[in-house]
Amino acid sequence: MNSETTQAYYENNPSARWLALASISISTFCVSITMSAVNIAVPAIALDFNANAILVSWVPTAFLLSNAIFLIPAGRAADIYGRKKIFLIGMSIFCLSCLMAVLAPNIEILLITRLLQGFGGALAFATGLAIIMSIFTSENRGSAIGFAAGTLYFGLSCGPVVGGWFTEHFGWRIVFLFPLVLGTISIVMIIFRLKGEWKNDHPGKIDWLGGLIFAVATSCLFIGISFVPNMQAIFLLGIGASFMMIFIYQQTQSEYPLIHFKAIIQNRMFSRSLMGNLCIYWSNYPFIFLFSLYLQFIRGMSPADAGQIMVLQPLTMAIVAPIAGRLSDQFEPRIIATTGCLIMTFAYTILQWLDVTTSIVIICIAMVIQGLGFGLFTTPNNNAALSSLDKTRYGIGTALLNFSRVSGNMMGTAMVLLLVSLFIGRVEITPQQYPSLFNVVSIALGVSFFMTLSGAYFSHSRGNAQENEQK
Repeated sequence: MNSETTQAYYENNPSARWLALASISISTFCVSITMSAVNIAVPAIALDFNANAILVSWVPTAFLLSNAIFLIPAGRAADIYGRKKIFLIGMSIFCLSCLMAVLAPNIEILLITRLLQGFGGALAFATGLAIIMSIFTSENRGSAIGFAAGTLYFGLSCGPVVGGWFTEHFGWRIVFLFPLVLGTISIVMIIFRLKGEWKNDHPGKIDWLGGLIFAVATSCLFIGISFVPNMQAIFLLGIGASFMMIFIYQQTQSEYPLIHFKAIIQNRMFSRSLMGNLCIYWSNYPFIFLFSLYLQFIRGMSPADAGQIMVLQPLTMAIVAPIAGRLSDQFEPRIIATTGCLIMTFAYTILQWLDVTTSIVIICIAMVIQGLGFGLFTTPNNNAALSSLDKTRYGIGTALLNFSRVSGNMMGTAMVLLLVSLFIGRVEITPQQYPSLFNVVSIALGVSFFMTLSGAYFSHSRGNAQENEQK
């Protein structure tokens, strides 16, 4: 099927569009639930392999690092070689690495499988949304993006519950077997139900040198953040920043760059959507991480009780994201996304008066409000950003959106590590440290408040997506 035949097939077959969406959404759910479920299994993995704390800490980190490194090259490869092909390769690598994790004889092999999972996840994340953009028209594209986003957040929200239950009753290896089954189902559905292929008619080549420089820069920045505020961090962050500047210069000179920086800057809709995405995810990580510590240490809750409160945020996002997507098909996405940012700001405003006696009901309400705002922001923002691009750039556009999300989380991580180091230090969190921990939470919430306002600014100032599509 050529591109015209493929487009006509999906335009005339609504059931085919939604079946394709279901195939991609299963994959999205599969990867996202693994990301959150594995965190719960870390203590059991450490006990089983008798691994030290440093090696165990790399179980979740290895996935994130590999994912960040390969997102941009994966998006470019998808536009060149075909999005369906790259998506299938990614899911196949992910499923194979899950099987390797189930059979891993030691912690070192398990870490290798986590790197492979991150690689496979990058290929899937960089292409899934691009395929959805290619299949659905502007009349129902937001609804489709919202549905896929809902499955992502649902996977993140139920991952800790599913991971904890599997680990407790069957052992940590089942945590990797479950996504293997889901991933295999998704691959079969994509092979037999996802018709056609999407790629650039004038593809060019992959800039391998640029990819290598980007990998070095991202690795140094990512690992350097984990050492904040030690001298190792300054050294690695300096190297990472230097290589990132080299990467930007090299891309301006490359015949086939991974990222067209000039085109991004000139595309106000896309560039401001990226900045808004980065700001919102920057605000979210400190909120999620530190609030978990607040509930367990300062409020004395058990992990299970704290988890029941924390799950309110992603669960609300999973419910709201599809609705926000449908709204973005009918109304200007800028208004919906900006409203979402301001609702998140309101949630952080409520939490500015947080103390040791704050009602749990108030905390739960703030969680739901924050999830409501986040859910209203993400889908319209992604819809507006990708709708501003030529269809031949959907792959790299999706990759850049995902990388802005990862970058926001990295910035939030660096801020949390810096605050913890300044106020608490490298000591065990005891009741004597609770006032310092509360100071960290308060400052982080203040920064999150500012970042959501910044996100609202970028979202509102990017212009009208519907007018942009009509030009």
